[in-house]
Amino acid sequence: MEDHISKQKFMQELRRYQKGSVTRRHFLGVTGLGAATAVMGAAVPGLRATTAMASDIGDRVVLATWPNYHDQANFDMFTDKTGAFMQVNVFGSNEEMLAKLQAGGSGWDVYVPTNYTITTYVEEDLIEPLDLSRLPNYDAAAFDKRFSDAGVVDGVVYAVPKNWGTTGMAVNTSHDGGKAFTSWKDFFDRTMDDYSGRTMVHDYQLTTIGAALNYHGYSFNSIDEAELADAEKLLIDVKPHLFAITSDYQPAMRSGDAWLTICWTGDGKQLNTDIPEIDYVLGKEGGELWSDYYAIPKGAPHMEAAYALINFMLDPEVNAREVMAHGYPVADSRTNDLLPEEILNDPILYPAADLLDALEFGAAQTLTDPNRAELIARFKSA
Repeated sequence: MEDHISKQKFMQELRRYQKGSVTRRHFLGVTGLGAATAVMGAAVPGLRATTAMASDIGDRVVLATWPNYHDQANFDMFTDKTGAFMQVNVFGSNEEMLAKLQAGGSGWDVYVPTNYTITTYVEEDLIEPLDLSRLPNYDAAAFDKRFSDAGVVDGVVYAVPKNWGTTGMAVNTSHDGGKAFTSWKDFFDRTMDDYSGRTMVHDYQLTTIGAALNYHGYSFNSIDEAELADAEKLLIDVKPHLFAITSDYQPAMRSGDAWLTICWTGDGKQLNTDIPEIDYVLGKEGGELWSDYYAIPKGAPHMEAAYALINFMLDPEVNAREVMAHGYPVADSRTNDLLPEEILNDPILYPAADLLDALEFGAAQTLTDPNRAELIARFKSA
């Protein structure tokens, strides 16, 4: 970047930007405006994306999503192409997301709900039905229906697929003493033994309670009071041995402060790629099979930008870059055609059929069940 720029040069670059012949990033870099853009935008309308460049989608889009779940380079490319700044809010549970939308004024334009929550959003009128004519990159026929059907409620499309995956555990095998983890029984028993003080569970009732239920041989989705009581006793017993309760567990696993955590597919892949001694394991008793979606909340403040972002992310080439970055599988055959064989054959992303057969999709009843909500609250405050 130049230390200074002449008025003539500035106006030349401004005209190029207004015509859409250079990107926003190029313009900010050449002119040296950088962080001053937000202030200058109000005084110099030319700093905002032009119709030719951004199709009037506005200057920003707000996305609510999960940790470690996107390729920042794709977000940068979206901003370069449209002029719309990406604001990303990260959350750790579907309950947190639901509560935020129920309270109103979230400011979100796009959010990423999990399959079992979508009917609740429809019932509470918190989600927009999608106008598929504004999503030309969406091709329903290209998606595996197991991971796309939940977006359709009573024949209306409310959400389109992002990724799918599993919920298992990440284990630092440097500390396992040669005794491999294969089950949720191993997970909880060894947390109270040789992994004491080194284990994390999600700040998320579905998966943390679900794993405790699986330990006892119960359904991941159980709302049976007696079974939940057994799960609660286990969690309360384990609580003093935990390193943390968090859905953003990668930092502690990477630093070596934690050795074991409940884990989602992509995090398991990211950790294993960078630290091969960290394995991703599915509990043989069961667990979660899930799919996440892109959706638009009711009253999204930047509706045009919301559609533009979802459509951009559904581009198979963009989606393939996402997979390569975050390690979550997709159900889009067009994207899979672009991925290398080592990704498509990776046992973390695509587990053996017998392991998948033991898993359950989350059930809508678990999202609003008061007993599960009270259980997780007691566990966290114990």
